[in-house]
Amino acid sequence: MKVSVIGTGYVGLVSGTCFAEIGHNVTCIDIDPKKIEMLKEGKSPIYEPGLNELLERNIKAGRLHFSLNYDSVKEAKAIFLAVGTPSAEDGRADLKYLSAAATEVAKNLSEGAIVVIKSTVPVGTNIEIRNLIAKNTNKKFQLVNNPEFLKEGTAVEDFMRPDRVIIGHQDKIGFEAMEELYAPLVRQGNPIYGMSNLSAEMSKYAANSFLATKISFINEIARLCDKTGADIEEVRKGISSDKRIGGHFLYPGPGYGGSCFPKDVKALMRTAEDYGMQLKIINATEEVNDEQKTYVFEKIQNKYGKDLKNKIFAFWGVAFKANTDDVREASAITMAQKLIGAGATVHFFDPVASENFLDVMKKEHPETNGKLKSFENKYDCLNGAEALITMTEWREFNTPDFAEIKSRLNKPVIFDGRNLYDTKKVQSEGFDYCAIGKFIKN
Repeated sequence: MKVSVIGTGYVGLVSGTCFAEIGHNVTCIDIDPKKIEMLKEGKSPIYEPGLNELLERNIKAGRLHFSLNYDSVKEAKAIFLAVGTPSAEDGRADLKYLSAAATEVAKNLSEGAIVVIKSTVPVGTNIEIRNLIAKNTNKKFQLVNNPEFLKEGTAVEDFMRPDRVIIGHQDKIGFEAMEELYAPLVRQGNPIYGMSNLSAEMSKYAANSFLATKISFINEIARLCDKTGADIEEVRKGISSDKRIGGHFLYPGPGYGGSCFPKDVKALMRTAEDYGMQLKIINATEEVNDEQKTYVFEKIQNKYGKDLKNKIFAFWGVAFKANTDDVREASAITMAQKLIGAGATVHFFDPVASENFLDVMKKEHPETNGKLKSFENKYDCLNGAEALITMTEWREFNTPDFAEIKSRLNKPVIFDGRNLYDTKKVQSEGFDYCAIGKFIKN
């Protein structure tokens, strides 16, 4: 099938490349000349395990193409709208990029084409986009919603072996076309669910908000463990073995971030407000997460006092999660702001996200300039620091040389924002150890 994908961001690029991998002829379209040129050379502008290999293979095979114009839409049977829907100032999803892309698609649409909203959009957006396209073309078309459920760091695997595929549609023509497109990916029996466009739009927001709620739940319980002396690692095991609860997204940490959870939680809250309703659980999820991002900072001030002038703190990891270079809404941003605002300097190491982190901090938080320093080695990052703070759960941080850490720090102190280490092990190495919700005998 000939496919056009509008947008070469995280969702569009992974989707387009994977569709090419299963045999479809795909053209990915973007308005950024530098990005398109880079992609034509087989280089991904984002870090995602396995993606570069797929890019190179499918470009070489002639199945994957990149363009600055919409010419490929004229021959495409399926056109995916995969542009960003960032948060506006009021928290609502900003649909201006989606509307612009839909308008251009409409001008180039072929008779009977399937237009697919892949972007995450508020409930009811399909109606607006259908009307917008209809105003700009006389061609008959089908509009379906196909929300993505990709996890950064495992997106290629998630796409190629989906838990489920959701197709929001009005009639069977659109649904059957999508069934054909996805057929190679569901041969193991994973379901394709057909539903209304409205339900498909709601399913995406409900899924992300539920997962965000699990994170905030375990973080709040971890904070109570700190108060009571219970150990969150033991509690987590005790509850996650219940099949009704499960273990996914039940790991305490510095709060969720990234490109999806923060904006989708906000957007769902605003949608509810538009209908005269308040989502009390979702509101609490966001409130707890905002508090969690400063929780380790509060522990630091409890130890060192409010004035951190002339003190250096070392971050291991600045990406919002492991296996990605994405720092959007990362807790490391909040932590760095807080520490620098209290007079400290921040040294940091991340395997892939350091450049993105520095760019974001320079552009969005210029007050931190001169107080941030990136290192290419995780141990060099520690030199002269008061403490190590783990911010991202990269595998290479899991089993470090504690003697080396101890020799580099001014004093042997670890603030474990990801609960990576065994308490007894770290304390036996002579460290002052502070984690989240873990019982620590002093």
